[in-house]
Amino acid sequence: MPDIQSTPSVQLTDPKSIIDILLSENLLTKEQYDAVSVKAASDGRSPTEVLKEMGLVSEDQIGKALAQLVGVPYVDLSNVSFSPQAIGFLTRPVVERFSLIPFHYDEKEGTLSVAMADPLNLDAVTFIGQKTGLSIKSFAASPSDIKKAIDLQYQHGLAGDVGEAIKETEEFRKERTVDSSEIGQIIHEAPIAKIVSTILEYAVNSRASDVHIEPQEDRVRVRYRIDGILYDKLSLPISVQESLTSRIKILAQMKIDEHRIPQDGRLNFKVKDQEVDLRVSTVPTVKGESIAMRLLRKSGGIPTLQELGLGGSALKSLETAALRAHGIILVCGPTGSGKTTTLYALLSRLNTTRVNIASLEDPVEYEIPGVNQVQINPAVGLTFASGLRSFLRQDPNIILVGEVRDGETTDLAIQAALTGHLVFSTLHTSDAAGALPRLMDLGAETFLLSSTVNAIVAQRIVRKICQTCKTSFSPPQQLLEEIKLVLGSFFPKDKEIILYKGQGCEKCARLGYLGRIGIFEVMNVDDKITRLILDNAGSSEIQKLAVQNGMITMKQDGYLKALRGETTIEEVLRVAQE
Repeated sequence: MPDIQSTPSVQLTDPKSIIDILLSENLLTKEQYDAVSVKAASDGRSPTEVLKEMGLVSEDQIGKALAQLVGVPYVDLSNVSFSPQAIGFLTRPVVERFSLIPFHYDEKEGTLSVAMADPLNLDAVTFIGQKTGLSIKSFAASPSDIKKAIDLQYQHGLAGDVGEAIKETEEFRKERTVDSSEIGQIIHEAPIAKIVSTILEYAVNSRASDVHIEPQEDRVRVRYRIDGILYDKLSLPISVQESLTSRIKILAQMKIDEHRIPQDGRLNFKVKDQEVDLRVSTVPTVKGESIAMRLLRKSGGIPTLQELGLGGSALKSLETAALRAHGIILVCGPTGSGKTTTLYALLSRLNTTRVNIASLEDPVEYEIPGVNQVQINPAVGLTFASGLRSFLRQDPNIILVGEVRDGETTDLAIQAALTGHLVFSTLHTSDAAGALPRLMDLGAETFLLSSTVNAIVAQRIVRKICQTCKTSFSPPQQLLEEIKLVLGSFFPKDKEIILYKGQGCEKCARLGYLGRIGIFEVMNVDDKITRLILDNAGSSEIQKLAVQNGMITMKQDGYLKALRGETTIEEVLRVAQE
């Protein structure tokens, strides 16, 4: 086995061809190409070093050009799920010495896939091949991506901890043949319990809202939704899939011998002082049972409207509408846009001993003291419509209906508002103006809508810039013109425009984002909009009038938050671009 200290890196024989590739793909202009060539020749350095110094292209682009040059695949490590078995083959000193990281192990083929900053380093390939006894598949990756991946995989220990447990299960199988009748015993034993515990601990510590455990052809993929984005974090051997699924089913009080139909369950999980309630759902797929777990944190309480991101005239409009004794307030947006959280924040604000509040939800996500919360159960006939009809006999002041889904629920909500109740609900429309035509489609009469709807909120959720690694920069002219066009009269004319981004640090797991905030538009249904409703106007006409009346659109709210350093323009466009 060669000494890792004495293994020099094989240098690229013709690094100039990297800039030829970048030029051919229009990533460099001819002037930039000439400038790099001249500077490299005069300084006696490689064009690659000069490129990095001048910052003309990203490390990713250089890495892809290098991969193309040497004929190896390029891998984006931010989208890779790391196999605990692959990580377990090499120690941290070895991967840091050679600037590489293993990410996939194929047991059948006996191959180890390795991402390398220098895929031409044949000594490194030879060394790890001899050390592991496996055939090495080389991939190119950027040096900074490899460094981030090493820090994440070897320090935070998700893959490492799970890898240790997988080794224990393998040792267990070597010692005895497992019969299907013994599965009940296996799922209670330490290795599988440790795998489940580690997966859930990581979810809690990384602020994940969902965990997906999905069987694939040759592996089990574990993905986490963090700040609204799904990250592929872990790749488990297919051999642990059955016992892993059974362990989770037992914890969630499901039937472990039922594999043909979907099941739902719940479990509580505690990590130090954080307690979470997990809603567990299993669905049979052609590869096996897929598991989705939604994490609902019990600690922390319900945020205020200001903490959600509402402020200024939008907050004032919503508060005014919520203080009226009767009417309808709708919160609109796609699944996962935070509608329920906004409704909970509104209910918490109105919740006193002097009012009777009742809610119909599917499901009840957080329990609010003093509110009569009911979970719908269509199997026994308890739907939004039937529940709402019963609520009206319970003398409520305020009613929350989880979602307006059909004509019957729409009619009952309008009748409740007309008879002196304040009704809150959600609707799946892309913006505030689209809610009114949608209610008309569901059978609502225009003259009733005009006299009952108080306000409509539309919202999305964007990721917040990490405050620890936040840096500022001046936007290019093209982006500045776009901001000016979107903001219109809200564009600040008397100061220099500065934008912000996160560089990526330990606290935000190198993502540059930490936490989330809402972007909103709040439309007050005033006399002018009422007249448009009576004229059966379309959503574009309603939107135009609402903007003339001073409504800040979601995109404008997002851009204003970007100017304040709360999020980025890219995030706003990701969720609010039409």
